[in-house]
Amino acid sequence: MSNHPPKLSVIVPCFNIEAYVPDTVTSLVHNDRDDFEFIFVEDRSTKDSTYEALLTLTKRLTNSRVVRHERNGGLATARNTGIDCAEGRYLTFLDGDDWLAPGYLAALVDRAERLDVDFVRTDHVQVTGTAREVHRAPEGRRDKPLDPRSSILPVDATTMVDYPYAWAGVYHRRLLDRGLLRFHDGLRTAEDRPWIWELHRRADSYAVASLHGVFYRRGIASSLTQIGDVRQLDFFRSFDLVLQELAEDPEVGRLRKKALRNYCVVIAHQLLDRNRFERSVYARLRQLGAEALERMSTAELEEALVGMGEKRVHALRRIHGGMKGVAA
Repeated sequence: MSNHPPKLSVIVPCFNIEAYVPDTVTSLVHNDRDDFEFIFVEDRSTKDSTYEALLTLTKRLTNSRVVRHERNGGLATARNTGIDCAEGRYLTFLDGDDWLAPGYLAALVDRAERLDVDFVRTDHVQVTGTAREVHRAPEGRRDKPLDPRSSILPVDATTMVDYPYAWAGVYHRRLLDRGLLRFHDGLRTAEDRPWIWELHRRADSYAVASLHGVFYRRGIASSLTQIGDVRQLDFFRSFDLVLQELAEDPEVGRLRKKALRNYCVVIAHQLLDRNRFERSVYARLRQLGAEALERMSTAELEEALVGMGEKRVHALRRIHGGMKGVAA
């Protein structure tokens, strides 16, 4: 590698994913370039030899390093460790159990350079077993610079703040210099929520590209989305952070409505997925959910729940007695 800083830093947090590391690293080999660096953050795996596998497999990459945490810190903290190590002009993320199509990173950087925006978001391919399904970023305006705030609303539609996946995009280093790229340390789920809200509120420009090179695994046993332990409840802290940070926004009146609707949707989704949770965790979920709803005014709840559907509204009514008159 030359003495110049890399053009792209790829940050790959890894925890208990030894079985998937060969596919992940091989996909990066097929994206390797002299001006790219690959930073693997091993978050103190507890069930397998992820660290040892990384040390062996990453030798195939031109410029890579494996950083190991002294103790497990969760996904947000692992990403921050990678950000702190990164030297690239652009940064991107890949979860350790996902993979990329050959040549995807070069296409991503090319798009970012041509559009000259703070960040570029992309579509992705969801992988469930042998099934493949393209998931489009919820913004129809493609390959043109946009105001990030213009993609937050409307309240009752799926927008870019509802598509928080950090790995579906690339981010210019100037965002890091402005304090906009780091995650809230310690968050073990929904870590992307406050992060994506801050990007769309405070960055100057962004674009959406129709690239389908990220392959995102769903339904694997080690994924936190499949585990019903107390870590799942970090989404309460995530949304509380969104609301806390929105309080200082000049458009708080408009944007808070969107955040509250998102919050209610996620609470309802988790309540309806009760069979995934340990009994004590589900009880805690109900308690925290009731407290979150109690902090919203009746008017805010009524507006947030319009058109949400009877099943979701019923799930929320069961934990919050003040919603008897709220319509679905």
